Amino acid sequence: MNNMSQNIRVGLFFLLGLALAWITFESLNGGRLFKRAGYTLVAGFANLKGLKTGDEVRMAGVKVGAIELTRLAGHRVEALLAIEPGVKIPADAIASVEQSSLLGSNYLGVTFGTPGIELLKDGDEISTKATVDMSEVISQLGTLGSKLEQVIGEIGKSMGTGGEGGGIFQRIDKLVTDNGPKLTETISNLQDLSAKIKAGEGTLGKLVNDPKLHDDLLASVTEIKAAATDARVFMSDTKGIVADVKAGKGTLGLLLYDEPTASSLKVSLNNLREVSAKLNSGQGTLGKLISDDSLYLGVQSTMKKADRALEGLEDSGPITAVGVVAGRLF
Repeated sequence: MNNMSQNIRVGLFFLLGLALAWITFESLNGGRLFKRAGYTLVAGFANLKGLKTGDEVRMAGVKVGAIELTRLAGHRVEALLAIEPGVKIPADAIASVEQSSLLGSNYLGVTFGTPGIELLKDGDEISTKATVDMSEVISQLGTLGSKLEQVIGEIGKSMGTGGEGGGIFQRIDKLVTDNGPKLTETISNLQDLSAKIKAGEGTLGKLVNDPKLHDDLLASVTEIKAAATDARVFMSDTKGIVADVKAGKGTLGLLLYDEPTASSLKVSLNNLREVSAKLNSGQGTLGKLISDDSLYLGVQSTMKKADRALEGLEDSGPITAVGVVAGRLF
């Protein structure tokens, strides 16, 4: 009986040893006791971030291989990926180091890539991208926490009794205590002012309480808006006129910007000035007619002679009358 018990114990220890050996091989050989057929890819990184031999290679969370080897390659590190047979990875797929949880182990995640394009073959290098390192994030959070502690400490000092002149609450209390009577007087004045406004006293009170004044004010504002609209229209028309003048349109535009017209106008003004000068100096028939009164006196004398001749024609015939008139005039 004792021998049987010892045999059973030895058998159990043997099975336990086989199980431990199986677990060890699973961990060290990427979950495979014996290396199966497949293909190998190379993934280069600046930092593997704790990725080690035996860690899983996953695509959309499904295991498709394992890390066969990690090695240094110049200024970067490389991980050899043992991909299981039958798994097709497009050439534009991207690999990155991921974490299964905040405190879990790392694995290598691979994207699906674009279907229908060329596939990666044995020995090819897969594209990679850097990911956020949780240790760096935690370190930055720790730095942020220390800064927040400093800020909270400064706020505590300003709110408390520390610092020169006391905290902010003490300063507010002192300000209120020193200016208490003035604040009371100000509040009383505000109360009186609000009472007067409510009673309709003063311009503001009437504006608040009298609807007619409000309507008149609103009508005035409307008229002001209409006047402003008219002013804008006038300014717009004025701008249009100025633009036409600048473009040489119209009489004024021609006078200001058309050189032939301006030259003709200057010649006309010069001629008019010369004619007026001659008239003033009595030159020419019109000048003599304007400045010399002898012509006027001669015409007046002739008219008087014509009147006397007509008076003598009353009893004469036509032919005799013509002769009389000619004799009287000449």
